[in-house]
Amino acid sequence: MKNPSRIITFFKNAVKFIIALPIVFTLLSATIILIFRFINPPVSAFMLKKSGISFEQPFYNNEQKHEWVNLNNISRNLTLAVIASEDQKFLDHFGFDIEQIEKAINEMERGRRVRGASTISQQVVKNLFLSGEKNFIRKAVEAELTLLVELIWSKRRIIEVYLNIAEFGRNVFGAEAASKYFYKKNAKKLTRGQAAMLAAVLPSPVR
Repeated sequence: MKNPSRIITFFKNAVKFIIALPIVFTLLSATIILIFRFINPPVSAFMLKKSGISFEQPFYNNEQKHEWVNLNNISRNLTLAVIASEDQKFLDHFGFDIEQIEKAINEMERGRRVRGASTISQQVVKNLFLSGEKNFIRKAVEAELTLLVELIWSKRRIIEVYLNIAEFGRNVFGAEAASKYFYKKNAKKLTRGQAAMLAAVLPSPVR
């Protein structure tokens, strides 16, 4: 017969572990996000996925175009075009556009094609940290990380990271690489028309 005290101790330790796990995850996530407030991430989770990296294939099997530049070296035309196209309430919300989420839910209930309701902050989190899987746990993690990003980063930093990791075409990531690939110029020199064209491809950069 098993010792009852050992069973009780086991369950106590299990409860402590369950309680501690989300706290540790939050602290670890906050630390990583704080680091990326000051240090530019060299690559995103989405870029790694697109490259085909896995345990079976640990190296890049395709050539990705990516070059990080700070926000001062990206045309204001592109910054404004992306905000207007992707997230018009970017400067006002705290990571979530409740109105767009409600619209998406209503469209889903009516059986219509659901429009994306993700903010730029959410897209940064999905591209930088998460895989493409869609389930409840991933959504919960995304929500927590989005709140942490909004809390720790400035809006300027959020849009800077987004413009540097967003996919603008097949294996073309970031404003600088996209500008050079499509227009043979630096991102700082993009015209309004060119910026509008790049912003327009963001919902479906690879068709």
